[in-house]
Amino acid sequence: MNESLLELKQKLQKYEELLAKKMKGYRGIIHESALSELRHSEVMVLRDMIRQLKEEIFKREHPTE
Repeated sequence: MNESLLELKQKLQKYEELLAKKMKGYRGIIHESALSELRHSEVMVLRDMIRQLKEEIFKREHPTE
């Protein structure tokens, strides 16, 4: 990846804000509701993207660890 640390931090902020918006009405998966399953998938993908960004930022800030 050739992205700078600043770009990664900006992406992290963007995805954290998006996740916060998605979490406002989030109540988990409602039985037999395709829409709630889709929302759940979106939340899980955002959480994973945030986790990966945090890991990449940490690696770049602490290259020897």
